[in-house]
Amino acid sequence: MPGTIDDLIASIEVELEAAQKRLKKCGAEVQLILDKAQQDGRSNLSAEEDQRVAELFAARDQARNDIVGIENKLATTNKLKTEEMEREAAQKQVRDTQTRKPSYDQVARVGQEERTYRKDQDPLGKNFLMDICRQFSHQDVEAGGRLSRHMQEERVERAEYLTRAVGTSAFSGLTVPQYLTDMYAPATAALRPFADICNRHPLPDSGMSVNISRITTSSSADVQAAENDAVDETNMDDTLLTVNLQTAAGQQTVSRQAIDRGTGIEDVTMQDLFNRVATKLDSTLINQATNGLTNVAQATTYTDTTPTGAELYPKILAGAAGVEGALLAMGRPTHAVMHSRRWYWLSSQMSNTWPMINWAGLPVQASGTADSSSMYGSGPRGVLPCGLEVIVDNNIATNLGAGTNEDELYVVPNSECHLWEDPNAPLFIRAEQAKAANLGVLLVAYSYFAYTFGRYTNGMQKVSGTGLVTPAF
Repeated sequence: MPGTIDDLIASIEVELEAAQKRLKKCGAEVQLILDKAQQDGRSNLSAEEDQRVAELFAARDQARNDIVGIENKLATTNKLKTEEMEREAAQKQVRDTQTRKPSYDQVARVGQEERTYRKDQDPLGKNFLMDICRQFSHQDVEAGGRLSRHMQEERVERAEYLTRAVGTSAFSGLTVPQYLTDMYAPATAALRPFADICNRHPLPDSGMSVNISRITTSSSADVQAAENDAVDETNMDDTLLTVNLQTAAGQQTVSRQAIDRGTGIEDVTMQDLFNRVATKLDSTLINQATNGLTNVAQATTYTDTTPTGAELYPKILAGAAGVEGALLAMGRPTHAVMHSRRWYWLSSQMSNTWPMINWAGLPVQASGTADSSSMYGSGPRGVLPCGLEVIVDNNIATNLGAGTNEDELYVVPNSECHLWEDPNAPLFIRAEQAKAANLGVLLVAYSYFAYTFGRYTNGMQKVSGTGLVTPAF
C-alpha cells in the first residue's frame, strides 16, 4: 500500500544521504590511492590504480548527477507536501465559538521522535534482544513492528552501511543499536587492545581479499663514472601482497523458557558474544599462524635465568632500532605491546641508574611513566624512556618457549599495523528457527576483518626467550 507523503520524503532523504555518502566515499578512496603512491615514493600510479581512479571518478560523477536528480525530486515532493498542508489547514478553519481553551498543561504536543531502543530506557539492551527472540520464536507482531522501526532508523543514519546488511529467506539481518556495542566493549574479557591501535581502514564493499602492491626491487643510483657515460639503471618491480578477509563469529542458543521466563538474558548472550568476537579478532592478529604478529615479527632473544627490568630494557631498544632500520623514513616504532604480567613486573623493578637519553617530558630519575587513570583496553598504560607507548594485551600467549611459561613483547609501528574493518563497527545478531524443534532460538554475532603486518620485511620486532618466563614478584 502507498505510504504517506512524509514516508515518501523520508525515503527520498535516505536515497539522497546514500548518494552523498557514495560521493564522499569515492573521493576518500581516490585520496587513499594517492596517499599510498606518495608514501611508496612513486611518481606514477600503477595501471590497476589508474583504472580504479577512473572508475571512482565515473562513480563520483554519477553520484553527483544522482544527487541533483534526487534533490529536484525532494524539492518537488516538499512542494507537494506544502500544498497538502495548506489545503488541510484551509479545511480545518472554523469560526471562533468563544469556547474556553484548555489550560496549558492539558494541551498535547508533539516533539522530536525518539529512537525505538534508547540507552536511557533500555541500558542493557534487554528489550532489543527480547524483541528479536519473540519475533523469531512467536512471530510477535508488535515485536516485529519495533524491529522494523529500528531498522528504518538505522537506514536513515547509516544507509550506506546497511547496503551490506542483507538477508536471505533463511534468516534476517538486524543491526545492533550502536549504544549497546559502545557499552559492552569494555566488559570483562581480553578484548582488543592491540587491534584498537592498528592503522584501521574501511573494509571494501565486496570481495574476499585485499590486494597491496609491494615494491620488492627498487630503482638505483650511482656516481657517474665519466661525462656522457650511461648512468646507473635498475628497473623497479613489485610483488602482490594478498590479504584475505576473515570472519570472527560466535553463537548462542537461547531456550524459549529462558526467553519467556528468564531475566538477565542480555548478560548471558549479548555481552558474551560481543566480547568473544572482539577477543578472537585481536587474538588472531597476534597469534595466527604465518601472518600473526608473533610469526611476522623479527625476534630479539633475551636469555636469562634471573631476568631484570634493567636487562630487558636494552632488548626493547634493540627491537625499536630494528623497526627504524627496516622502515627508515616510512615509519617509526610507536608502541610496546606486552602482557599485563610483563607490565606489572616491569613496574615492580627498582633501579638506582637511569637511561642516558630520556624522551622529552619524562622524569629524569625514572625508567618510564604510568597513567594511573588508564585501565585495561582503554589505551596506553604508560610510556617507556625511549618514548614507546605501552599497550597491555592479554591475548599475548604465556605458554611459549621450551618451558611453556614464556610470553613475548612486541615493538611495532602502528602505522604499519593495517586492519580493515567496517567503519560503522556494530556487530550483527541473526536469529534463525533452526532450533525450533528444541524450543531454542539461535543468536549469532560476527565481524568481517582483514589485516597485514607484512608490507615491509622486519618492520615488526619482538623480544622473546627465557628472560620472559612467568615473572616473580
